[in-house]
Amino acid sequence: MVKAQEFNANRLKTVFESIGAHGYVGGSSSGNNGMKRLTYENGDRAPSMEMVELGAKRTKNVLVLMSDTGGGHRASAEAIRDAFKIEFGDQYKIFIKDVWKEYAGWPLNDMENQYKFMVKHVQLWNVAFHSTSPRWIHNAYLAAFAAFYTKEVEAGLMEYKPDIIISVHPLMQHIPLWVLKWQGLDKKVIFVTVITDLNTCHRTWFHPGVDRCYCPSEEVAQRALLDDLDKSQLRVFGLPIRPSFARAVLNKDELRAELEMDPNLPTVLLMGGGEGMGPVKKTAKALGEALVDKETGKAFGQMVIICGRNKSLASSLQSLEWKIPVKVRGFEKQMQKWMGACDCIITKAGPGTIAEALIRGLPLILNDYIPGQEKGNVPYVVNNGAGVFTRSSRETARIVARWFSCNADEHKRMAEHALKLAQPEAVFDIVRDIHELARQRGPLIDSPYILTSSFSSLL
Repeated sequence: MVKAQEFNANRLKTVFESIGAHGYVGGSSSGNNGMKRLTYENGDRAPSMEMVELGAKRTKNVLVLMSDTGGGHRASAEAIRDAFKIEFGDQYKIFIKDVWKEYAGWPLNDMENQYKFMVKHVQLWNVAFHSTSPRWIHNAYLAAFAAFYTKEVEAGLMEYKPDIIISVHPLMQHIPLWVLKWQGLDKKVIFVTVITDLNTCHRTWFHPGVDRCYCPSEEVAQRALLDDLDKSQLRVFGLPIRPSFARAVLNKDELRAELEMDPNLPTVLLMGGGEGMGPVKKTAKALGEALVDKETGKAFGQMVIICGRNKSLASSLQSLEWKIPVKVRGFEKQMQKWMGACDCIITKAGPGTIAEALIRGLPLILNDYIPGQEKGNVPYVVNNGAGVFTRSSRETARIVARWFSCNADEHKRMAEHALKLAQPEAVFDIVRDIHELARQRGPLIDSPYILTSSFSSLL
């Protein structure tokens, strides 16, 4: 047991000393692509970098790295997959994988449950987000994970023989890039980051070793420059939204008929995210009262409530008696239709929902946000005139009632600002740029190299 602990300590020391300030393996420019040949403390040297060229043109493999810590990462990964298929057909084969869950051990393989626990105890998440932001801190703990799980992560990456790796998660830059560097594949496999946070984001998103970093906004691009990325590495295209949503041609009257809604009443869409979080029930009850004319008793608006996976919330709302037309829905896969049938949206400040609402030209009422990555989304929407922020359910209901009755001009103005802020072609701009990177890489992409001796023996 003591020997095993000593060996792990030596592994960690070797890895951490080799990564340098920015997480790179240093070395001279001669041989092994400028890499140092790492040496254990006992004097043993790492295996040499013998290469075998596989040759032959073929369908290129694209490995998308994601984690289900919130729904936005998988949604972005699937949007990228679908855009590749639409733009380039069978030229690319796309694999979407959570290599941490499938190949690594604790705590990496349990990030989804840890994230869900922390966002339910939001101050805990706030502390975790900000305390791990400094580079020296996250480099240290990621180096520790690399020391113990490089063999497993390497196996996960190499199983798919990727020509291109796309990260859509903040914790999937450093370790995969170290593996590629150690494997001598960093100049042969294209590695890009697609940031899925709209404005505020954690600093682990930014790694100077990427070929490209796709930013959803100019604010994010400016933060990337402060973290040593070069301007030539950055592209500001927007958040990747699935093509079936971004390019949907919708008619509001037809959608309302299809979804069995009142064709003549303006409609508010109330959402609680995939897990049905936030003050959904309280807000819904306030809207149910506010959208009724006090003199005539008639409804002058209707409501759609998306409860996500929260079945108890859906059941509770369905059991209430409403004075206005109300549709209560669970987890929806056809959000382009529901958004297309509505006139405004109430939601927490999740980046994917905001981006989709902007594409549909829906003024937003933001009623909550997760500290850290979602906090900056509020001024992004409000300062651009596309919506408002309030945590008060009564104030939310008053705003919607005002838009639907006496202040249609404000609603119209915000709808116009939302459309100006929207970037429906973002996912296509991203995959076209990746394709251009692959074309420029030329023979190195058509003839990738795989090591005959695995780097896993190093650790």
